[in-house]
Amino acid sequence: MFHRPVLAALALIAHGAAAQTASAPAATTTAAPRAVETTPTTRFYEPGDKTLRRLPADTVASGTAVATAADPLATAAGQTLLAAGGSAADAALAMMIALTAVEPQSSGLGGGGFLVWYDGKSGKTITLDGRERAPAAATATRFLRPDGTPMSFPEAVPGGYSVGVPGAVALIAEAHKRWGKRPWAELFAPAIAHARNGFPVSPRLNRFTASRRDMLARSPAAAAIFLDAKGQPWPIGHILKQPELAHSLQTIAREGPDGFYKGPIGAAITSAVATAFQNPAALTAEDLAGAAATERAPLCRPYRQWTLCTMGPPSAGGIATLQVLKQLERFDLRRLGPDNLLSWHLIAESQRLAFADREAFGADADFAAVPVKGLLDPRYIRARSNLIRIDRAMPDVTAGTPAGTRPRTAQRLADVPATSHMAAADGAGNVANLTCTIEGPFGSGLVAAGIVLNNELTDFDLNPIKDGGDSLNRVQPGKRPRSSMAPTIIYDRRGRAIAAFGAAGGSTIIAQVAKSMIAFLDWQMPVEQAIAAPQLFADRRGVRLEDGTRLVDMAAGLKALGHNNVAPGTLPLKGNAVARSGTGWRAAADPRSEGVALAIGTPNK
Repeated sequence: MFHRPVLAALALIAHGAAAQTASAPAATTTAAPRAVETTPTTRFYEPGDKTLRRLPADTVASGTAVATAADPLATAAGQTLLAAGGSAADAALAMMIALTAVEPQSSGLGGGGFLVWYDGKSGKTITLDGRERAPAAATATRFLRPDGTPMSFPEAVPGGYSVGVPGAVALIAEAHKRWGKRPWAELFAPAIAHARNGFPVSPRLNRFTASRRDMLARSPAAAAIFLDAKGQPWPIGHILKQPELAHSLQTIAREGPDGFYKGPIGAAITSAVATAFQNPAALTAEDLAGAAATERAPLCRPYRQWTLCTMGPPSAGGIATLQVLKQLERFDLRRLGPDNLLSWHLIAESQRLAFADREAFGADADFAAVPVKGLLDPRYIRARSNLIRIDRAMPDVTAGTPAGTRPRTAQRLADVPATSHMAAADGAGNVANLTCTIEGPFGSGLVAAGIVLNNELTDFDLNPIKDGGDSLNRVQPGKRPRSSMAPTIIYDRRGRAIAAFGAAGGSTIIAQVAKSMIAFLDWQMPVEQAIAAPQLFADRRGVRLEDGTRLVDMAAGLKALGHNNVAPGTLPLKGNAVARSGTGWRAAADPRSEGVALAIGTPNK
């Protein structure tokens, strides 16, 4: 039986199916495949039918334990584990696995992720790095053409060159070993049921499939799953069954992580990459055998009276998110408020500074000298913050020079918004905050044993030379590419976790998480309103204001302050969060997404 929020979300999908049927054009003969397009159009991110634009109150749930994800069926998987006595880790991992079936365009076992864990008993925070690694055959020249020039992003994404060694299953195994309470196989049961029995194609899945139709059509294994006999995306409401995925999930549930990295599934991954429709490459059994999740020290800094802990390298998202907030700390955002033009001007300026540093210094600290301490050093933050004026925008923004570094410049802006975030909290006070991804929509376009394979290696700099030397984020064997993911937990003065935020959407993740925490902490909004608050995104390309929100009315004011290229736009927004509420928890999903929050138990006020 589905719970009421899940049924409501599925009803919206059914409504979308009816609308699509009523307006669908007559079928036409499939044209010859065009060049693969890996840069989504603006339309790709529009929410579609207005009935899908929900109120914040439609996405929230409170209880003694909570779960939230970007898909209602995935959230229900988390709730099922909580109801069975599982921990927050069990719930988050079950949601991550379920997304392999019900949100295959954005995340799943063919990718990787980052987990920030708070232990309610010990008060400790631990972060696990399950980011994909470059296989041994991937060297600095991976994305160079025969003439030595770097490939374009659309050239590099499809096929074998972009596939990294998946880290998701290793992350699930490590987190379950440490904090899981329910049997391993139980984590997979909801996903197996959805893959075997099918689920209704959602408006988001339909749109993602349409945007990647040409790439999927060139990949026989992907086309067999996600396109109909005429090569078109399955319509909204179609019951999508994935029997091969169900079999693979059963294998992993039975055999553990070796069932993924070894045996038939591992061989299928190696074969899919080697025989790719474009850019065939080597990803060997030895590469897969070396997959592991690594414990990293959490990256923690104070913000006003709170403490924020997030993911460090290879994620550059955590550093940038902390920079955005720390650079704003000297301004009284609470007094200015969420309806004040100057609040959003300041947020835009701080984002611009943080993104400049991210592009210059983001990399895997196991391979490159990433100046984490320098980028967050109070003196450096103060110097960067002092560049922000409340009455005027900076004419230009470049990366800073933290202590011990030489000047560096940005190389490219090529993040493709996809990814998924989920969070859970349980009655013991534990919090699991997890972001996972296959990078771009449908990753590399390759499918192995029913599992979509990532294109994470295009998060490396395609040109290995930067500023006259080696790029910090160049491809190297065994290296993890830079990421924007920024799962973050907030703590009170006693060191107790009071909230957790995360988001999906490429580089907008940083802006989303920072905005939501400002809204929650400075503007004292409930968690669901903090996520739903309008979004601004600013980097060296200009300022984007979330279309259809009050921020669009501030465009003229921002231009008057000196901001350039200010325009409304449809942003890929998809956040999730949990927060303490009385003796229990309150969880929310982004009303712009298809996600919901679900709970068990009734907390005391």
